[in-house]
Formats: sequence, C-alpha cells, structure tokens
Amino acid sequence: MGQRARGADGGVEAPGLVLLPRQGAPRLLGPRLLEHLGLETLPPVLESGGDLLEQAGFHARADADDTWERDGVAVRAGEVPLEDGARLVWTWPVSTQTEEATGRRVRYLGLASHDLRGALANIRSYAAMLLSGRIPLEPKAHRGLETILRNADRALSFSQDFFDASRAELGSLSFERERQPLEPLLASAVEHQQSAAKTAGVTVVLDGQAPLPLVEIDGGRIQHAVEAFVQHQLSRAQPGEYIHVRAIPEASGVRIEVRREGLPLSEEDIRLIFRHQERAFREKKLEDPLRMHLARQEVEVHGGSVGVETDAEGSTLYLTVPGGSMQELAPPAAAQP
Repeated sequence: MGQRARGADGGVEAPGLVLLPRQGAPRLLGPRLLEHLGLETLPPVLESGGDLLEQAGFHARADADDTWERDGVAVRAGEVPLEDGARLVWTWPVSTQTEEATGRRVRYLGLASHDLRGALANIRSYAAMLLSGRIPLEPKAHRGLETILRNADRALSFSQDFFDASRAELGSLSFERERQPLEPLLASAVEHQQSAAKTAGVTVVLDGQAPLPLVEIDGGRIQHAVEAFVQHQLSRAQPGEYIHVRAIPEASGVRIEVRREGLPLSEEDIRLIFRHQERAFREKKLEDPLRMHLARQEVEVHGGSVGVETDAEGSTLYLTVPGGSMQELAPPAAAQP
C-alpha cells in the first residue's frame, strides 16, 4: 500500500477503507477514507477505486500510478480483490518528504541493493565457474548448476528493476544523457531477446526505418524500456506470431513502436498495462508488471511518454523520445561500429 503516513502522535495512521460488494451499495469501514478525500458521505454508486477518487475531484498523477491529487492534496489509493468477488478500496495520505528524509531513503536503498545484488552475484559467479568445464560434473549436477545460473540472472534483473523503480518514485532515478544514434540501441535490444523469442516460437524483427536523428538520452535506460516492451509482447505471443520493433522520426522527436501481430490486448489489459500493483495482485506475479512500470518511469524521466494502441490485427506498445534534429542525422547503420 506504499509509504504509511504518520499521525500527530508519531504513530502509523490507519488506512481509509471502503468495501465494494458485488451487489449493493458501498460500505464504509471507518471514518478515515472520508477524511482523506475531504468528503462528508460516500457516493451512492461506485464502480471502482478510481471512480471514487474521480468523483471526489482527484486526478491520477502521471508519474505514480497509485497516487491521486486534488488542489495540492495527495493520497495513495488502490483496491484489493476479495475471494467473494467484492473489492476492498484503500486510501492513504501522502506525507510530505523532506529532502533530507528522501536522501536517507535513497542511501538506504543503495545499501540494500549492494548487499542483495552482491550475494546474488557471488552465487552466479560460483555457478558459472563450476560450469566452465574445468571441473568434471555429472549430468544431474550440470543441469542443477544451469538452473542456479538462470535463477540468479533472473533474480539479479528483478532486484535491479525493483531498486530502480523505488528510486524513481523518490525522484532519484539515476540517468546520464548523451547524444547518440538510436539504431545500435534498438538492434541490441532485439538481439538480447532472440533466445527467449526462439524458445517461444516467436519471430522478433527490427524493421528498416527512415534516417533517425541523434537524440540526447541515457541509452541504457531507453534500451531497457524497449526490451521491457518486447518481453511484455513475448509473454502474450502465440507460436508463429511476429513482433516488430521500429522507430519513426517525428517533429518533436522519435517514436519507438513494439508491435505484436496477433490477438489484440483486451480493454482490461490496456487499462492495467502500466499499473504494476494492480497487475501484480491480478496476475499473482511481479516481474513483468514491475518491469513495465519502470519502463514508463525511464521514458518519462527523459520527458517522453508511453502508450498502447490496438486494432483488429494486433497491439502496439510505443514510447516517445523527445528532441533530436533532423539536420543532425545518425550515420548509416553500415557505417556504425
């Protein structure tokens, strides 16, 4: 439910709660929710937590999918599905963090990241050393070490995404801009996903494109976002389908598309695609929801945007990279190192 606000006595303030049954009127569970939203009574009809916030005059913040604002007041909100089909909507006031408190939180995340990733890296290093061929291994031991190596890589990737997303929510996501071409970055993103695509029986291709301008970006961040889009499309692709990655120069920058040709995403999938907490509860897994959430943060920190488009033949995830002048084109791909 995010960071808990503290009351005047320094204790953790209770959340605001309302139950949305499958049928009938919403049921308020304590007075906190009305206080958080500045309401005297609940609206008589509510379809969702988002509907409640909108009726109370709040609007969703672009940089945090569970934070809502109204006239300088911010609350975090979400909903949890219950076994009987009802939903529990919660609210929490957003406490104003001082710069010093934010700095302490960022440093704490740095220490946690160092300790966790260091331990995982050691496990991975020893597994890779044993698999190097210098030590004879029985087939069962070899397969076991390969599993350890894969899981260590997966855990390292997930932990990096988790800590980066946590830093981004504190406004401290690290990135360094550098003027560079997009073509090598896109080619690398596609190449990194070829093994997973082959396993899934899906073809991922980088389409030819018009000459692209140089852009001032953190290449690693934008490549991560593109790969996150490819991985999301792969997770929903059927064997034999195609995923196309293409870049389109625009007046204000460059639009990068990751299109899957096949059954389009549902309206519910489109609504939730970047809402990592709701997706995690719904799908009972964290990796892809968190990865897509971070991808949006990585694009938005550059001043770009993300989105989804569908038609009868497939679904397109896109991101925009602002800036870049068509007078300053990248060298032809054949001339790039």
